[in-house]
Amino acid sequence: MSAVDLGIYVHIPFCAERCDYCAFVTTTGNDHLHQRYVDAVVAEIAATPQPRPATSVFFGGGTPSRLHADQVAQVLRALDLAPGSEITLEMNPEDVTGEKLTQLVAIGVTRVSVGIQSTSSPVLIDLGRTHRGDSVQEIAGIVDEAGLASWSMDLIIGSSAERDVDLLQSIADVLDQPHPPPHLSSYLLSAERGTPLGRAPERHPDDDVLAERYELLDRELLRRGYRWYEISNFSLPGHECRHNQLYWRQGEYLGFGVAAHGHLAGRRRWNVANLMSYLQRVEEGDDPIGGAEVLDGEQAAFERLALELRMSSGVPRWSLDDDAVTEGLVVEVEDRWVLTTKGRLLADEVARRLRLTEGTTPLGR
Repeated sequence: MSAVDLGIYVHIPFCAERCDYCAFVTTTGNDHLHQRYVDAVVAEIAATPQPRPATSVFFGGGTPSRLHADQVAQVLRALDLAPGSEITLEMNPEDVTGEKLTQLVAIGVTRVSVGIQSTSSPVLIDLGRTHRGDSVQEIAGIVDEAGLASWSMDLIIGSSAERDVDLLQSIADVLDQPHPPPHLSSYLLSAERGTPLGRAPERHPDDDVLAERYELLDRELLRRGYRWYEISNFSLPGHECRHNQLYWRQGEYLGFGVAAHGHLAGRRRWNVANLMSYLQRVEEGDDPIGGAEVLDGEQAAFERLALELRMSSGVPRWSLDDDAVTEGLVVEVEDRWVLTTKGRLLADEVARRLRLTEGTTPLGR
């Protein structure tokens, strides 16, 4: 990532069904609003100065693949894109068809991220997912035939219905096939407030089980040539997600759409989180901003280090004391501290030990 990189995040809130664990700003039963929403996003883009061409665009949600390719193209045409920009679109498995992928590639999408989550039927049911787990090879073949240079699948670890054998089978189903994804995102399940999962304590993931599953995942991916470059993200060499690295390196990005966040010139802002409020504001020519903040120097420095800590490139050696080494949380790599597998599981604890400059007191003490 360089200082000239600029990311664009576009939030698409529409879903066919809401998953039991999802705490994102999404909506169901409102597909009739697709075009109205796209028009609003384009209007918001037109009203927002873009400081330089974007090097990456990420359509997240929600389920961006519910939009027609022409609607995605409408948004892309409104943006100033740098040559060779990475353009990612999240997809649900049921939306991955040859026709859809051909259309997306034709309008400039260079990368897709498919939310598989698991290939185990009991796990998918527990997560509130509606797709079947036996479509992975078919999906991979369709993506390969579309000619995308890079793409990703997502897994979610820690369902109360999941056993070790289920995770092992999901990994094998996703990676041990003719056209495996060169990138894998794997998230530890969390019981967020306000979600069906959050309201069911008996379904909450167990911390010890989560740790064991993550270690299992890490071993299996390493054996297949995949390396972690951020705590929840693994890839073959050269297939790291450029846009997400921008977030983790505290880069600059603009956010468009309901609840979208942006970070520019040291200022963080976010849009209103209510769909109809967002539409009304944009259609009336108002800024849909929901809030903003400017981090002071110390806050910004801590956030930068805490984000760097999550990456395989690590943090400067002076930012942590030797206790973290003796406890097996970090190892030294080229004069930087890099999290071990144990450290990745305790990243928040390690972050509280960070120093902002050499010789200062750790922040959590």
